[in-house]
Amino acid sequence: MADDDIVPAEIVEEDQELDPRELGIELPEDPQHAVQSLLRTVAGLRLEAGSYLEDLQRVAADFDNYRKRVLREQAQNVERAAERVTRHLLPVLDSLDAALTDPDSPSVDRVLEGVRGTRSLLLDILAEEGLQPIPSVGSLFDPTVHEAAIAPSAGEGALIVTTEMRRGYTLHGRVLRAALVAVDHE
Repeated sequence: MADDDIVPAEIVEEDQELDPRELGIELPEDPQHAVQSLLRTVAGLRLEAGSYLEDLQRVAADFDNYRKRVLREQAQNVERAAERVTRHLLPVLDSLDAALTDPDSPSVDRVLEGVRGTRSLLLDILAEEGLQPIPSVGSLFDPTVHEAAIAPSAGEGALIVTTEMRRGYTLHGRVLRAALVAVDHE
């Protein structure tokens, strides 16, 4: 009996008389033998259906385990990334701690030198993670990377960034924060 010959149970009405030949079943003439043949067919189909159900349950369990493993791995990846960035930032924290615990009263020049060194260290670490500053002053205004805070004076020509009020950054080539700028015509 071919699978496409099987009539789904919901299509068959309870009092509907079925012809076994339409179902691809050859029955013997003797009613007792016919009943036994049908019972063997039903038993075989139940075994086959049970096997399919077991396969389906196994696939469902495998998929559920896979889904849980992927979620666990994603959480671990996020934790590892945060750990890596934090570990790289520890020297910046050490530099700031050293500046705050210096018992001598440092001069303004030494404080500025320490702040510049700490800023440089921080920018280097963030650059390793893919952070890049957006060029601003003197460049053409680009609304995809610049946010104009001060409108240009009346005039014509290309808009040029004249002042950077807040630096903008990209992370792996995508704008993380647009640069806040003042613009004017060339």
